[in-house]
Amino acid sequence: MTTPSVTLLSTLSCTAALALSLTALPAAAQKGPFMLSSPDLAMGTFDNQFVLNGFGCKGGNVSPALVWQNVPPGTKSLALQVFDPDAPTGAGFWHWTVYNIPPTTTSLPQGAGNAPAGLPAPAYGGATDFLDTGATGVNGNYGGPCPPMADKPHRYIFTLYALAVDDLAKAGGIPKTGTASLYSFVLNKGLGDAMIEKASFTATYGR
Repeated sequence: MTTPSVTLLSTLSCTAALALSLTALPAAAQKGPFMLSSPDLAMGTFDNQFVLNGFGCKGGNVSPALVWQNVPPGTKSLALQVFDPDAPTGAGFWHWTVYNIPPTTTSLPQGAGNAPAGLPAPAYGGATDFLDTGATGVNGNYGGPCPPMADKPHRYIFTLYALAVDDLAKAGGIPKTGTASLYSFVLNKGLGDAMIEKASFTATYGR
């Protein structure tokens, strides 16, 4: 006959063993970090097909493919910005922006930024510093790197934001045609906790 004290000890032992097994789960079983990368820029530099065709540069101006993983829970849209902090403007230079990317999207194929139809609805290309110069076709398209000759290679920072809002301009109280800097302010400050997480990588180019 089993005594109550023996039964209690057996139950406690099983509970402790279960707790130890749960805490011993490998880290690989946990959700990984939010990550952004590009198979086209895997070496960390731009091939000529991704360089601007204009302002003295003779590249293909094709937007590179982008892929990401582990979009955070609660994400309602994604936003992409590409920025050159080394441009001799005193304020850097914005090369590509895409807003209201659906949260289920996990990539943008090569060339997606070269025409509005290439983006997944309801995403749209926002303003860049090329504006209506014609170098990118129309404002809102990708504009590749084209730093001044003999400059130290410039850095091009690709940043993807995971947001708890489905319409960034509406949530930020800004016009859809707002500048990339204005959107950046909303993304990094104005949205507060509605900016859930961001992922970045940097590629370089010089000539």
